[in-house]
Amino acid sequence: MKNKDNYESPCQVTNCLCKKGLQIRRYDDGIRRRGAIGFVILSVILTSCSITKHLPVGEQLYTGIRGIVIIDKDSIEVSDELLDQIDEVLACPPSNALLGSSTTRVPFNFGIWVFQKTAHKKDAFNRWITTLLATKPVYISTVKPETRTKNVYNILRDNGFFNGKADFEVIPENKDSLKAKIRYEITFNEPYTIDSVEWRRMQSRADTILIMNEAERLIRSGDRFNAEKLEAERQRIAMIMRNNGYYYFRTEYIGYQADSTLSPYKISLRASLKQGVPRSILRPWHIGDISVILGGYDNEMTTDSVRYNDLMIYYEGKLRVRPKIIADQLKFERGDLYSALKQGETQTALNRLDIFRYTDFQYMPKDTSLVNDTLHVRINTSFDYPITASFEAKATSNDNHYAGPGVSLNLNRRNLFGGGETLTGSLYGSYEWNTGRATIKNAGFINNYEIGARGDIMFPRLVLPKIGKRAYDFSAVTHLDMDVHLSNRANYYSTWNIGGRLSYEFHPTTIRHHTFTPFRLIFNQLSNTTQAFDSIVSKNPTLRQSLQNQFIPSIGYSYTLGNPVLSEGRNKTLWTFAVTEAGHLVSGVYAIFGERFSVKDKSIMGNPYAQFLKITTELRYNRYINRSSRLATRLGGGVIYSYGNSVIAPYAERFYIGGANSIRAFTIRSIGPGRFRPDPDNPYAYIDQNGDWKIEGNIEYRSNLVGSLDYALFLDAGNVWLMRNDNTRPGGTFHLKHLFNDIAVGTGIGFRYDMEMLIFRIDIGYAIHYPYDTYASEVGKKRYFNTPSFRDALGIHLALGYPF
Repeated sequence: MKNKDNYESPCQVTNCLCKKGLQIRRYDDGIRRRGAIGFVILSVILTSCSITKHLPVGEQLYTGIRGIVIIDKDSIEVSDELLDQIDEVLACPPSNALLGSSTTRVPFNFGIWVFQKTAHKKDAFNRWITTLLATKPVYISTVKPETRTKNVYNILRDNGFFNGKADFEVIPENKDSLKAKIRYEITFNEPYTIDSVEWRRMQSRADTILIMNEAERLIRSGDRFNAEKLEAERQRIAMIMRNNGYYYFRTEYIGYQADSTLSPYKISLRASLKQGVPRSILRPWHIGDISVILGGYDNEMTTDSVRYNDLMIYYEGKLRVRPKIIADQLKFERGDLYSALKQGETQTALNRLDIFRYTDFQYMPKDTSLVNDTLHVRINTSFDYPITASFEAKATSNDNHYAGPGVSLNLNRRNLFGGGETLTGSLYGSYEWNTGRATIKNAGFINNYEIGARGDIMFPRLVLPKIGKRAYDFSAVTHLDMDVHLSNRANYYSTWNIGGRLSYEFHPTTIRHHTFTPFRLIFNQLSNTTQAFDSIVSKNPTLRQSLQNQFIPSIGYSYTLGNPVLSEGRNKTLWTFAVTEAGHLVSGVYAIFGERFSVKDKSIMGNPYAQFLKITTELRYNRYINRSSRLATRLGGGVIYSYGNSVIAPYAERFYIGGANSIRAFTIRSIGPGRFRPDPDNPYAYIDQNGDWKIEGNIEYRSNLVGSLDYALFLDAGNVWLMRNDNTRPGGTFHLKHLFNDIAVGTGIGFRYDMEMLIFRIDIGYAIHYPYDTYASEVGKKRYFNTPSFRDALGIHLALGYPF
């Protein structure tokens, strides 16, 4: 066809080309396959054509949500949780959505065009093109806005907005009426509130139980009507009953009667047992015989049995777990009132052994008499396979311009000694090369590597002498591990690290976590030093001492308060505290044999051992501002004091700062100690940049940008300092009067992409204050904002997960 000027339009020309191309491909199938690249190039040209000309009859292409308008948002107070529910129901990404957004699309329709051209063709080539390049179009009919607004209406009613309304409007685009957006309109109107709540008495012992728990009631006069709260109250009552022996009591036996005619926008509630429920549900039940069925690895039937006190254990083949281990996990015994809480605790304890594929509880009445109040308990299990293995490969990129691959092979042996113990063995290694300027001339590809082996035995209990007859009633784990690894720093040095540890972890509550390490011994050996290394440490004796061959015998304790994952509130707090002491116990042994504490140069097997006290703490607080924004803060620090046998702490125990999870305008070990500025031409300068004190603070504003992409604006500050004067690092000691200028400060912006399984993060930091006087030497004056150049002040970090 020709236009009125007798010229063919671009779309008409490409349509002709497309037809001719199809004819050629019919003649030669081989040319079709070899012409895949040409097909893609031609397809890019065709994206300029309309993608709506091939739509099914009566359909419109959905291009996103125009907006969700709240009519009375200024007069009605609505919670963020309710708005989140509405957004979740209405959210529907269009074709070519930008990062999963329901409102924003990528401005190219290439994927939709490919789908329309290839999806209906069945040959292998077109199926491959469809899978690789096509995007399935989303139509208005598939979005189903009518159903979505009905669901919103139901949400409004469930939250007390009985007069609320939800509507939508399909808005065609001006240039192409076959493309359309959807505009949603929500009207809440005045909500209904609870005027009074009455619980009709059941005339049994159960009334007393409920009255005793009256303070925990979830529904009270004056509350806004909320269906979720009504259901939560039913569950609370049912759980109280089931925890006090009423095994057959269920949530569905409780009903509500609501009367909204007494007062405008008021509801009077009456809760009671539903009519027709059996009265036997108000009978408390006791625990009778208890039996445990230990099925085989493939759920084979049991072949033998053994009795342990009042517990009967049936097993297949041989008894793979000690009867006492099973008995210790039971939180109830014969004669106790049934308790759903105790059942849950028992199931958790059995699962914590990590030897069963599943656990299932069955309760059977002792007999069918009307006076029977006893239930026999049967716990069905099946052993999980005892040996599992895994192989991991990874690639890393560090802030110090090193990158490379790493691998690890892990082997797990469950139920090692018949008590739920798990033996984990690992072999690991990594290799990395310098991606920036070479640290040593002619270094080639001889770079850093690390190889090692690790073994750990985990006991799902505290391996301690039992005090009294009462068993520990909290989650506890004992670890006994050993690690050996070799680290090589190319053209510098190698270190052997051999260590072992005994530690106890226990959780008295879900928000309190204790770790006590009564014994930890590490031996560090320095070897294969180079002339470059010797020249560095000859100028810095303290660095040589921190890296010397030495033992590190220590004990430690850490405490964590708070669990952001389990916290119910929108504002979450996490506090950690840790203290480590090294060498004191060994010095005590020396003292027993007449050696004074003050004597230096004490050794173990001819090697000195470290003596120090190290304390660290950190406080994190996340405050939600609104549905899409929150403020995350962190403040932490630490101090390490060496004494007695050493005047400087081991290198691995000292503090450093900078990097992707610290002050993001600076790379790792590029700041400090204090005002000390290392030689910028020394490639090993970062070795000296550590300290005995550390102070760090971060504040970050996080908000949604589009779809699954969030952004963050951050401000980081901190530094490390020395405890004692060091002539090789002038200005490195801590002085309160210099604290303000000693703090390095950086700001920047970051982006986080939520891939559900993990968070991919990129942070771009900009240094606004260096602790040393950069401008003093370059421009002859001091100033707080002393960044030498934009390039030098910029730091870019790629990482996984949030920095804190």
